[in-house]
Amino acid sequence: MVYQFKLAKTSQEIADYFALRQLIFVEEQQMFSTTDWDDLDRMAHPIIALTATGQVVGVVRIYESEPRVWYGGRLGTHPEYRKGWQIGKGLIEKAVTTANTWGCDQFLATVQLQNVRFFQRLHWRSLQEIQICDRPHHLMAADLHHYPPHPQPADAPRTLYPTPA
Repeated sequence: MVYQFKLAKTSQEIADYFALRQLIFVEEQQMFSTTDWDDLDRMAHPIIALTATGQVVGVVRIYESEPRVWYGGRLGTHPEYRKGWQIGKGLIEKAVTTANTWGCDQFLATVQLQNVRFFQRLHWRSLQEIQICDRPHHLMAADLHHYPPHPQPADAPRTLYPTPA
């Protein structure tokens, strides 16, 4: 199956992005009790994976924590689309290349323990083990040489996203 990886921009794409995060991080993984939405979502750029029919089947957010230092987070794939790693790999590539295009010197992510080897295969290294929501994670850094900038507008809109309903 072929997927499209893009910044979520329409109100429907953003609603579907938050709905899939709710399904993955609140209902399925129970990492959060009511919502996984946080203040970082006000400045984060949501990225989605879409099927040919327009269904959002993958999500990740990116944000600049300080000048030229970017983070990715809330990476997830719809449970019915987890065969293989195509969606996760595509989302990671879109996230890091987008940040690199916008002026990134370092791209970091907090990665759940069970996904560390997957990220290592994609040219990431672990910087340290950490706990988030009482679960083991690794703070990891992408090797930016494997995620070169790509042609796209460098002046991404800084839209503020509302708290999901």
